[in-house]
Amino acid sequence: MMTLPVIDEEETLTVIKSFVQTYVENAKLDSVVLGLSGGIDSAVMAMICADVLGVDNTHCLFLPDTATPKGDLDDVEKLIKEYDLNVEQQDISSLVESFTDNCAFNPDRLTLANVKARLRMVLLYAFANEKKSLVCGTSNKSELLIGYFTKYGDGGVDLMPLGDVFKSDVFRLARFLKLPDSLVDKPPSAGLWKGQTDEKELRLNYHKLDLILWGLERRMDVERIAKECDVSVDDVRRIMHMRKCSQHKRRSALVPKIGLRTPGLDWRSPIQEG
Repeated sequence: MMTLPVIDEEETLTVIKSFVQTYVENAKLDSVVLGLSGGIDSAVMAMICADVLGVDNTHCLFLPDTATPKGDLDDVEKLIKEYDLNVEQQDISSLVESFTDNCAFNPDRLTLANVKARLRMVLLYAFANEKKSLVCGTSNKSELLIGYFTKYGDGGVDLMPLGDVFKSDVFRLARFLKLPDSLVDKPPSAGLWKGQTDEKELRLNYHKLDLILWGLERRMDVERIAKECDVSVDDVRRIMHMRKCSQHKRRSALVPKIGLRTPGLDWRSPIQEG
């Protein structure tokens, strides 16, 4: 059976901390804004940024609405109490309701979920403008590879420090950082509608998903991945399809080649230093 390589938590955190510090310094800034959701990814990211930049330079925004699970509210309170994080809270229910009331159509559940993510992005950037900060993303490698995020929502950020860390490894980092058990052990959820969980939507637990992605990363054939991960071939093909179809979410908008050098294609200077 296939197993994920065990990361060195201390080394991984060192790399991420160096990345955050270098990126923020090169932007001639000293702080970040991030969305604290009550979930494991944003909690890990908040702890890392607070350690690198200081609590006062890590501006966390908690933006719940009527669908936000009570457990997330409780865990945010624990993080504030136990780690003295700098957190501001704004309920976005009225903004969501205003959008729905003024929309030319009746948005379905998924459309409204994406609207919530994009409203949060707007608020994060507005707050970042006020604080002269960068917006720090909290998405992990597993989510990014299959497009399990909202384009110009939680995907709309300035830097993505956990973007090469599988969800399984985010759990390891959370335990290494001694985050509350209630936060680490609860089912991952974006809280976009009542009863929503990531694994219910993905129809796979994160352990299986990460094994499939790890196999695909190493260009293993579908049948071998299915056998080694104890999943169906259809599941592997479904994850492959999700990865391919979500490519547009992982890159900036494509520009047709017309001039000598084209933005985003072969005119990529200046290169980020550090």
